[in-house]
Amino acid sequence: MSGTLSMPGEPSNEGESMRPVDLAREHGLSTQAVRNYEDAGVLPAAARTAAGHRCYTPLHAQALRTFVALVRGHGHATATAVMRAVNRDAVDEALRIIDDSHCQLGEDRRTVRAVEAALRELTPVAPVPGGTFIGPLAARLGLRPATLRKWEAAGLVRPSRDRRTGYRVYDAHDVRDVLLIHQLRRGGHLLAQVAPLIAQVRDAGGVAPLEATLRGWRDRLSARGRAMLVGAAQLDAYLRERAAAPVSR
Repeated sequence: MSGTLSMPGEPSNEGESMRPVDLAREHGLSTQAVRNYEDAGVLPAAARTAAGHRCYTPLHAQALRTFVALVRGHGHATATAVMRAVNRDAVDEALRIIDDSHCQLGEDRRTVRAVEAALRELTPVAPVPGGTFIGPLAARLGLRPATLRKWEAAGLVRPSRDRRTGYRVYDAHDVRDVLLIHQLRRGGHLLAQVAPLIAQVRDAGGVAPLEATLRGWRDRLSARGRAMLVGAAQLDAYLRERAAAPVSR
């Protein structure tokens, strides 16, 4: 959309003329934020008056409405990429970006399910006086000691050392972490995917508090999925309005 209008507030050739404040008010934004979004390509370029004032239209209002909805479901960076693609008529690219975001949500859901399954299969760890050495622990799980050393090198397990012999000593918390890692690895998760989950177990103070964290995680994923649906509806409305626009963009 380009062109020059004679004065602020004069109807544009695409419908009712709107000021930046008219768009901003709906979303509690500043007028500068609206201008910034146009400059960033989130909104299509606005026509200008002879004095250089921006004149937006209902199409711009729908673009901003779409962007705000997409941010809630996909995040700022993805929403920006989608709107930029749409505004340069690269709709297939925009849809691919959205597909990738939905795939990530699906992966996050699978991760939550994997952690929940791993937690269900964990057995209580009885403290062993003096701790457990690497050989017996590896044998208990059917693993090689080298595997436990690899997990330690990746920062997933942090056994202490016997001050006299220098041998690794796994206390009850270390054994719990090893069991959880083992379950997640058996589920096909990479070490890079396991690391933040183990960190959450430690931060939560154990497995039981983590279960409450997982419930909150599931709730956030559900809210994200619902927000994606709202964003999709707004994007569809924007695409239809763009297709019906009477002038070239």
